[in-house]
Amino acid sequence: MNTEPTPDAVLANPQKPLLRRTVVGALGVAALGAGVTAAWLQMKKDTAQAVTGSAPDFWNLQWTTPQGGELAMKTLAGRPLLINFWATWCPPCVEELPLINAFYQENKANGWQVLGLAVDKGAQVNAFLEKTPLAFPVGMAGFGGTELSRTLGNLTGALPFTIALDAKGYIVLRKMGQVTAGELQLLAGLK
Repeated sequence: MNTEPTPDAVLANPQKPLLRRTVVGALGVAALGAGVTAAWLQMKKDTAQAVTGSAPDFWNLQWTTPQGGELAMKTLAGRPLLINFWATWCPPCVEELPLINAFYQENKANGWQVLGLAVDKGAQVNAFLEKTPLAFPVGMAGFGGTELSRTLGNLTGALPFTIALDAKGYIVLRKMGQVTAGELQLLAGLK
């Protein structure tokens, strides 16, 4: 026996299917909202750790710059910091660098710092930076940078990998793959 309403019954009472769709839609939206909220709370719980808990002596690290100078991590402590692990041979890394550079230029007056850690060879990085200069400092992490990124939550060691720290050194973003403009916009409001 067919329990579907006939077209005449639907036309005679158009409110019933509309009400059913509205209730089902509202339940779907509520379930989606609950799922998003649960995921956000889990992410906050997972990322609310000090970077020192992930990487021993993190603030004591030093990097050689492509120009041959030294860059000490301790000079970057106390203000929000975005760290991007990248390489010249990584197309997604190269593609996201202009977006990260724009984020730095737009937010440095608000206290944000950016550090690019090149998991690469010096000659390739220097050649890249001649064609595509970056406003933020770059440290030469070499292939050992992969191991550092693993201590910061990059379980696969893949690139690009980005973390953001608040002014107290707590991880507020951990991103495998390219960062998006939306993610960077959310970070801009943090201190």
